[in-house]
Amino acid sequence: LEIEREGLRLRITLQGQKEVVRAVQPEQVLPTVPSEEQPSKEETPSGLHTIKSPIVGTFYRAPSPDAEPFVEVGSRVKKGDILCIIEAMKLMNEIESDIDGTVEKIMVENGQPVEYGQVLFLIRPES
Repeated sequence: LEIEREGLRLRITLQGQKEVVRAVQPEQVLPTVPSEEQPSKEETPSGLHTIKSPIVGTFYRAPSPDAEPFVEVGSRVKKGDILCIIEAMKLMNEIESDIDGTVEKIMVENGQPVEYGQVLFLIRPES
């Protein structure tokens, strides 16, 4: 490299080995396509209706630690009855039954974290 300005001349010369520069190809990233619904690990028994979590949060069976649970296995529920609470970001969200029926199984333990779409209850619909 040589620069000359107002009677001053500067010359820079590199000596030594030449560097070999390799272009690195970026790693190919394939876009992921979310599936419509993840297959459940457990098959729902025939004739039972599932109540799934509409949000990510913490599952609670009762309105407070010293209160009775909203429902037990064998409880009869009507559409709109509160089944549990899911706490998300310090908000308590009441989860209601969307059918009339009998609670056959509670799929989550009290205080357990739940994911969106996770099955919470199995309910046998009324005939």
